[in-house]
Amino acid sequence: MRQPDPIEQSQKSPLRMSRRGLLVVAVAGVATGGAVAAQWFNILAENGEAALSPPDVHEAARSGDVVLIDIRRPEEWAHTGIGEGAVPIDMRRPDFVEALLVATQGDKSRPVALICARGVRSRHMSKQLAAAGFTRIIDVPEGMLGSGAGPGWLNRGLPVVAFR
Repeated sequence: MRQPDPIEQSQKSPLRMSRRGLLVVAVAGVATGGAVAAQWFNILAENGEAALSPPDVHEAARSGDVVLIDIRRPEEWAHTGIGEGAVPIDMRRPDFVEALLVATQGDKSRPVALICARGVRSRHMSKQLAAAGFTRIIDVPEGMLGSGAGPGWLNRGLPVVAFR
């Protein structure tokens, strides 16, 4: 009598999961989902050396000490407004670096502060701009909506300008 081929047999039999297997998948999903949620909401963010809080960056932008760039999407600007003193430049623009050079008057050593919703995109964009030769990039890890670094621009009651 011929022994059944394990591959052929596995293709014929329906997939069943034991309770133990289901528990492992559930735990892995929770662990992964938690990591994704932690990154999305920037729960572990901190205000480090190359970072400023929204009140500090607002004051620095008003005094001209930094160029504050809001790198969010236009629909986000329309929803919340843009922080007073910020220049809106969508980070997805193919000419983002060129637009930033216009905002800094061609000076890659001029201090540039980046703000997004929760500090995730600004952290990543800071690294990209440093690689592009910008030497004084400042992150605003609280973002407009708040993160693990703090409550954010809006929750602090800082002024915003409507985006049209």
